[in-house]
Amino acid sequence: MAKNHLNILFIGDIVGEPGLSLLETILPGLIEKHEADFVIANGENSHKGKGINRHIIQKLYDLGVHVITGGNHSFAKWKVFSYMKTDPNILRPLNYPSGNPGYGYTIYELEDLDQKIGVLNLQGRTFLQNIDDPFSTADWALEQIKKETNIVFVDFHAEATAEKMALAWHLDGKVSVLVGTHTHIPTGDARLLPKGTGYITDAGMTGSFDSVLGMDSETSLKRFKLGTPHRYKIADGNNHICAVKSVVDLETTECLHIEPIIYPKLTNSKLDS
Repeated sequence: MAKNHLNILFIGDIVGEPGLSLLETILPGLIEKHEADFVIANGENSHKGKGINRHIIQKLYDLGVHVITGGNHSFAKWKVFSYMKTDPNILRPLNYPSGNPGYGYTIYELEDLDQKIGVLNLQGRTFLQNIDDPFSTADWALEQIKKETNIVFVDFHAEATAEKMALAWHLDGKVSVLVGTHTHIPTGDARLLPKGTGYITDAGMTGSFDSVLGMDSETSLKRFKLGTPHRYKIADGNNHICAVKSVVDLETTECLHIEPIIYPKLTNSKLDS
């Protein structure tokens, strides 16, 4: 019997070596446990907390990741630019002005399922760079993607929760899943919108939770308390994977199920210990 749904696993922003090391240990088992047919990972913070390089790209592919998305740090490591120009499965936000290297969307063929899936990467403008409009960019991209497939997954890398939710309403029924990234804090609002789009405001991060958004807490405290720049350092310890699992109906292309995943589970009580 042909499979009638697609299991998608999305890995939240990978922050440096702690996140990568945990993925090396856990991701293959996570893929098996959730029977993931397709894996996407946001890798814009994977190289020392800012940017990505070829070694990490290959490592993620070897672990079972199909497409790597980005964000406001996609262009932080110029040595990867030439690779971004040739590999359509390394994405950066599409709504950066033309002339920047890389792809903003891709159409990936899953040969085992005889299906194609479009992955679109966009970036918000509220409290971030004033780049091109993500709403009209999304409309244009969907015109191109839907020439080949109606299954579309969106990584919207944005600071403002309101902007993420607004884009989700704009795209409800037009895309299968929209997952927010960038703020590194997993949200508890995973839901199915009225017209069939699966949505969550932020997937969270993959890295050290003994930190401030994956960065050394003491250094971060100095920045806030003193109001002056201090070089960020990657934190390590109490490492977690934040991910989102979604299930898409292959016939209707609607999302049937969406849920956040945090592994290992967070400790939030000592009452039963």
